[in-house]
Amino acid sequence: MAHFHIKTKKGRPYLYVREIARVNGKPKVVSQVYIGSPQRVAALTRGTDSDVVALKVEQFGAVWLACQIDRDVNLCKIIDDIVPPAQRETGPSVGEYFLYCILNRMVEAVSKNKLASWYQSTAIQHIRPVDIEELTSKRYWEKWDRVSEEHLQQITKAFFERIWQLDTPSADCLLFDTTNYYTYMASHTESELAMRGKNKQGKHHLRQIGLGLLVARDSRMPLYYSVYPGNIHDSKHFESIMDDMFGVVCGLSKTKERLTVVIDKGMNADGNYSWIDEHSRMHFITTYSTYFAQDLATTPLGRFEPVDIAHNRRLLDQDKGQDQILAYRTKGNYWGKERTVIVTYNPISRRKQEYAFNDKLEVIRQELLSMRTKVRDNQPHWRKEDDIQERYLRLCEQMHMPSELYELTFEHAADGLAMSFRKNAYLVERKLSMFGKNIIITDNMDWMTEDIVQASLDRWQVEDRFRMSKDDDLVGVNPIRHWTDSKIRCHLFTCVAAMTYLRRIELKLEAAGVKRTAADVMQDMQRLHQVLVMKKGSRTPERRLEVPGKTQAEVLSAFGYAVDAGGVLQHTNR
Repeated sequence: MAHFHIKTKKGRPYLYVREIARVNGKPKVVSQVYIGSPQRVAALTRGTDSDVVALKVEQFGAVWLACQIDRDVNLCKIIDDIVPPAQRETGPSVGEYFLYCILNRMVEAVSKNKLASWYQSTAIQHIRPVDIEELTSKRYWEKWDRVSEEHLQQITKAFFERIWQLDTPSADCLLFDTTNYYTYMASHTESELAMRGKNKQGKHHLRQIGLGLLVARDSRMPLYYSVYPGNIHDSKHFESIMDDMFGVVCGLSKTKERLTVVIDKGMNADGNYSWIDEHSRMHFITTYSTYFAQDLATTPLGRFEPVDIAHNRRLLDQDKGQDQILAYRTKGNYWGKERTVIVTYNPISRRKQEYAFNDKLEVIRQELLSMRTKVRDNQPHWRKEDDIQERYLRLCEQMHMPSELYELTFEHAADGLAMSFRKNAYLVERKLSMFGKNIIITDNMDWMTEDIVQASLDRWQVEDRFRMSKDDDLVGVNPIRHWTDSKIRCHLFTCVAAMTYLRRIELKLEAAGVKRTAADVMQDMQRLHQVLVMKKGSRTPERRLEVPGKTQAEVLSAFGYAVDAGGVLQHTNR
């Protein structure tokens, strides 16, 4: 309920618009907008020909949409049933602290200390009232301190059970991958999660946390995630969670159908495939390094044929048949059993790899010419064969190139050392013949070649979720600015939940015939504002929505709403 409120300061009256809403069952001032002195109000009224004066403009569309997607899930209740309010606890519940963090990460991710001020610019009080002043970083730490690792496991399980009920995937093919996120946690800060390792964004000097994500292939909906120390290898982590991960999925699906998990070569280990072989319901599709299977990777292209996959069909429609992905199918013994092996060839990837390879090869050649000159001139530090070889090896390492591609030779004479080099044409040609090649291995011996290739290619869906999570505005996992393992786990849950909700938005829109990315939709809906206005002659301010654009109206319609001529959001009973 909005009303005018007059404050007197030093004997002078000042006008405000106050909004009161029930928070935790009690009436509370949730918004207060300063209008000005009586003179300013009079000037506003006289200075416009419009019948309406705007008092306040707030972000509406994106926050409203984020709240809409939670309505079916009701995450607050899920969390508060597991972590109920403590005795004499005041303010928002633990569930609300999680939810308001998730809503923000769906729209415009900010840090906890900026969360309250961000919400002040939105219409959240009109959508879902909350005591904004309580959404401080200090209060977050206090509330999240009450959430144990066991609590979070229960919350995660209940959350994904609810998601499964609402958006049930076929669950016959799952996609799993891992990534890591860097943190600015100091070296002396105690943590079992934040460890140094090979960071996928190149931040090797920083401590990092690993995240594994399981996604349903058909719906691209997250189904399971795991958090692990940043120094653990992907294959070791995969081995440690298989019982739990597939137990959860099998429990959710409540069927006896076979399950195929698509992974990449980082998960390859004898123990992992032994586990899968022991479970008749489980199957796998993985990639394999061409480095360890060079005979396969150099298979002549004459043995390859085009495969009927979506990528190739698009190329044919564009009259680019020469760029189709080709495949060669065979069998081989891997991890103790005979498996189906498919070698794919992508001409587009081949050209990109060849260009980069030749560029690096030329850089190395130029460096070798410079090195030869320094040796010939008998420069200091260029007079020992072992030192020069070591410099060459470091150069190749920096360029991520094999050192065998050039052969260095040295001659010792009375006047000093002489150096020469020669390109190994055979190895270069062999390397070129491997470009564009990818090796896929599976125990699905009865699957068609195109189905195996398509499933392997679909792993980009997990990678797409990871890219979203590293977006500065949307989800925004990086950098992790939390200093305890419990807070890190809570933070990562909010990020995964935000990813899940954003995918639910995409699915909801697809069902209505609107195919757009969540990032595009949220950016568009941020531009739909709510305006607090005052009509001439009226004593009560009103709230109105802007006239939505075409794309905004499509989103509203997909969720069963429209804005009427008076700027009021109406349910259309769609």
